[in-house]
Amino acid sequence: MKNPTNSMRTLCLAAVLLAAGLSGCQRSDDAAGKGPAEIAGKQIDKAAVEAGKELKQAAAATGKAIEQAGAKMQEKAKEAQK
Repeated sequence: MKNPTNSMRTLCLAAVLLAAGLSGCQRSDDAAGKGPAEIAGKQIDKAAVEAGKELKQAAAATGKAIEQAGAKMQEKAKEAQK
């Protein structure tokens, strides 16, 4: 089974590299005198924030699944004691 955390990290890294690569290739009109490195940095920051949100959601879902599994184990243990 593939670890969802590693998949998210790989996805985030790919997004950051793509954003950095694309931002260095061209200069947009809304750059307002900013250089490609500054624009790339802002895009990387934005990608990191989004990745953090996604990782937080994945962690919450994993935590909930673990809690549910623990509750089922306790329920089965009580049934076995009867």
